[in-house]
Amino acid sequence: MGSLGPTEFALQPKGGKPAGGEQQQQQQGGSCGGCGFQMPLHYPRYRKADYEAMPEWRLDCLLREYGLPVAGDLHAKRRFAMGAFLWPDQY
Repeated sequence: MGSLGPTEFALQPKGGKPAGGEQQQQQQGGSCGGCGFQMPLHYPRYRKADYEAMPEWRLDCLLREYGLPVAGDLHAKRRFAMGAFLWPDQY
């Protein structure tokens, strides 16, 4: 059980009109990559055992989705994810 995916909010300057090339990309339906803020819809609901068995690629995706650092080895990523997403009495 994890998050269902991010929701994207576009940040716009005062006046409500996108600046420069962003207006062109919005008209084309494209995304400008790093110009929007992504907020996941749900808090991840994994248990300690889920994090301990989770493959590295899934941990990378989960951490990246929440804007958290993805550096380190697999063990460090698991410890970080458990510290970030589990309540203290769960780990």
